[in-house]
Amino acid sequence: MGSIDDHSFSAPPEVVSAHGLLFDFDGTIIDSTPAIVKHWHKQGNLIGVDPNVILATSHGRRSIDVFKMYDPSKANWEYISHEESLIPKEFGHDAVEIPGARKLLETLEDVNAPWAVVTSGTRGLVNGWLEVLNLAHPRTMVVAEDVENGKPDPTCYLLGRQRLRLPDTAEMLVVEDAPAGVQAGKAAGFKVIGLTTTHTLEQVKGAGADWIVRDLTSLKLKGFQDGKVEIVISDALVN
Repeated sequence: MGSIDDHSFSAPPEVVSAHGLLFDFDGTIIDSTPAIVKHWHKQGNLIGVDPNVILATSHGRRSIDVFKMYDPSKANWEYISHEESLIPKEFGHDAVEIPGARKLLETLEDVNAPWAVVTSGTRGLVNGWLEVLNLAHPRTMVVAEDVENGKPDPTCYLLGRQRLRLPDTAEMLVVEDAPAGVQAGKAAGFKVIGLTTTHTLEQVKGAGADWIVRDLTSLKLKGFQDGKVEIVISDALVN
């Protein structure tokens, strides 16, 4: 997405290192946009709100925060967890993996590198999609229910580092597609790789991403040694 042509995504390979990687989920590891659109059409019709109004502000945000705006009576985890757990079951054919996701996650798992999913989705939603798409299951996750405030609040990413049992001084690399998530990663003090999978280039750049790539095919694991994960970033946006 975005208005800059493909030739601008031609930066030479760059090796970056971090003590661990923190991935957003939807839009970063998978793309379930058609399923989420159907979900919010269903919810909008139930609560009497134009689904397009909801969809204009919902991506990258927790459902509980969306419902607080449009129908506070449904802004509770019992309702939201149940409804989100149905999405992969009802609309499972409407999601695909982001190009490069499967290979990158499998290589991280192969060397036992520290990585986690930090998402605005509920646990049932994430686990459902991982099963449908048969992707590597993270041993560490931070989900919507785990934090008081969602992205762009940085708490979720700081909690991700903590759950990986890394010290407060550990350098982390965040991979995100949504501006709110990019802002959360930066507010946590981490470097952020932004993907243009769901938002325009201008939106991702404006959120403050340190590197911008089209998808996860631009990220390759170079190695994991001495407590540092080395990632090669190729074909990033030329600044």
